[in-house]
Amino acid sequence: MSRQPMLKLAAVLEEIDMSRAAFYRMRARGQAPRLRKLPNGQLRVSRADLDAWWKTCEQNAA
Repeated sequence: MSRQPMLKLAAVLEEIDMSRAAFYRMRARGQAPRLRKLPNGQLRVSRADLDAWWKTCEQNAA
């Protein structure tokens, strides 16, 4: 059984070319990929959640 790759928030922001502030504004509106908080307080986004979010963005743009 393999685990989903988890991306650091900085890597996600770089991939989607967005500032942290803009990301959190989208998150507050429920329009951002799901964040997961690790026990040490660090934030991660699963690759599957990010890919699903991209797909949703593409569908909404069409």
